[in-house]
Amino acid sequence: MTLLSVLDLATVAKGATAADALADTTRLAGVVESLGYHRMWVAEHHGMPAVASSAPAVLIGHLADATTTLRIGAGGVMLPNHAPLVVAEQFATLEALHPGRIDLGLGRAPGTDPVTARALRRSGDLGAERFPEDVVELINYLVDSDGPATHPAPMPGRGYLPQVWLLGSSTFSAQLAGMLGLPFSFAFHFAPALVDQAIDLYRSNFRQTGLLDEPYVMVAASVLCADSDEEARWLAGPSALTMLQLRSGKLGPVVSPDEAAAYPYSDQERAIVAQATADHIIGDPDSVQRQLTALATRTDAHELMVSTRAHSFESRARSLTLVAGRWGMVPAAA
Repeated sequence: MTLLSVLDLATVAKGATAADALADTTRLAGVVESLGYHRMWVAEHHGMPAVASSAPAVLIGHLADATTTLRIGAGGVMLPNHAPLVVAEQFATLEALHPGRIDLGLGRAPGTDPVTARALRRSGDLGAERFPEDVVELINYLVDSDGPATHPAPMPGRGYLPQVWLLGSSTFSAQLAGMLGLPFSFAFHFAPALVDQAIDLYRSNFRQTGLLDEPYVMVAASVLCADSDEEARWLAGPSALTMLQLRSGKLGPVVSPDEAAAYPYSDQERAIVAQATADHIIGDPDSVQRQLTALATRTDAHELMVSTRAHSFESRARSLTLVAGRWGMVPAAA
C-alpha cells in the first residue's frame, strides 16, 4: 500500500510567535510518529512571516531528538542558497547523530525573493545554473567510496550520506533525478498540471548510479481533513488567504478561520484562490481518502506526502489523525 508522510512548514499563526510555531512542529512530530506516518519533512523558506522553518538542519536535529523511529528530513534545502560543502557537513552530522533516519531533499529554487537569495549566498551568482554540479559535488563529499578522498574533506564525511532526494515542480528536476539515480518528490500542490509529465520523464530517464536500485516516486499534496466537508472548507480558509497574500506580496502570519471567512474577496481574488486551490484535497475522511487514492493510482507513487496548512496545531493534528485512520495506518505503538 502507498505510504503516507508529512510535510510541515512550522506555521506561524496570527497572534503567535515563531517560537510557538517551532514548538507546535515539535509536538506534531510526536503525533506523526505515533500515527505511523513514514517520514516528516520541513521546508526551507526565508522572509515569510507565516513560516518559521528557515533553518531546516537545525530544526531537523531537534525533531530527530524528539522522536525515535520516524524519518526526519528537509523538503527541502534550497541548494542555490548554500555552498554544497556546508550542506554536506550539516547533514553528515545529522546522519552521524541519527543514523538511518535523515533525509536530504534538495531543491533548485531559492525559496525566497532575489534580494534575500543574494543575502544568503553572498554572491551575484545565485547558483541555480550550477544546481546539477552542486548536487553531484555534495553527494561526492559523503558517498562511501574506496577512491581517493575529496579535498576539502568534510568531517563527518564519507559513509555519512543521508537519503538524498531531488524535489521539483517542473520537468527539469525530474529528468535530473532520473539521470542521477535519486528518489524524486514532485510538488503536486504547486504544479498539478505537470505531475504526469514529470514522473514519466523521471522514470524514463532513470539509471542506476549506486544510490538507488529503481525509480522511487513521492508526490506531495495539500490536504486538510475534518469531520465534515463543511468544517474542512472552513478550516482551509486561512491557507487560501495566505496563498492570495503570497501572490499579492502582502505577507503575514496565518489568520484564524473566522478572520479568513470575513475577508472581503473581490471577484478577481476569488478566481485566483479558486485556481490556486483547485487540486487541494479538502473534505471529510471518506472524501480525502478517495482523492488520495485517486492521486496514488494516477501517479503510481510509492509515497504521498501530506502538507496541511491550518491556523492551529489542533487542526493540523486532527487532520493527520483522521487521514491516518481512514488510510488504515498502524500506529507506531502497536
